[in-house]
Amino acid sequence: MPGKKPEKENIHVNHRQRMRERYRKQGLDGFHDHEVLELLLYYCYPRQDTNEIAHKMLREFKSLHALFDANVETIMTKLACTENIAVLLNLMPAIAKRYMSSRWGDKTTLDTPEIAGSYVINLFVNEHIENFYVLCLDTGLRLNHTCLISKGTLDEVSVFTRELVQVVLENRATAVILTHNHPGGTIKPSLSDNAVTTRIRDALQLIDVSVADHIIVAGDKYFSYAQRNQRHVDGY
Repeated sequence: MPGKKPEKENIHVNHRQRMRERYRKQGLDGFHDHEVLELLLYYCYPRQDTNEIAHKMLREFKSLHALFDANVETIMTKLACTENIAVLLNLMPAIAKRYMSSRWGDKTTLDTPEIAGSYVINLFVNEHIENFYVLCLDTGLRLNHTCLISKGTLDEVSVFTRELVQVVLENRATAVILTHNHPGGTIKPSLSDNAVTTRIRDALQLIDVSVADHIIVAGDKYFSYAQRNQRHVDGY
């Protein structure tokens, strides 16, 4: 009949509507990974069966984590997909990172290792190289500024004390929290980590700025020097 849509297209439309209604009622609880990806891909493939495409993507990358963590070029090459699709997939962890950071708001108080640890974990979402940040705090241990001091390699990062001191002075910090990540997965501090902590602490003491903590992040876990020894950040 004129104007009648093909039966296959009607099946896809009805399935998509059911999936959207399911999400609106219960969120992603109960969704399998391929269904989460299928739902996301509706906005890239307006008429294709995204269930089959989602399964193919997960077969290639093994997990949502590996798929979303891959860079745009890798996604395009492995999946033979368009740049728009690859960018959307690659955006997922970046959006999650921005979302988690924005939840903390301005002037967040980082007055315990537990709160500070939760905050800094978000800084390293989807990071595959070592990065070093300094968090500048005021007298009430409220966050004034978060600054990326240095980007490194897979297993090391160089920190220049002069640059860090300049950031601290510019932001009028009275205390700082140092933090960096270990992409290799261990939160155990190295001898180099200990030496950097002591060097920065000694330099900041000269300008009456204290090091409240140095936190090492690996995935969703962290190590806090302050938790290890609440009075000192050296002597380990």
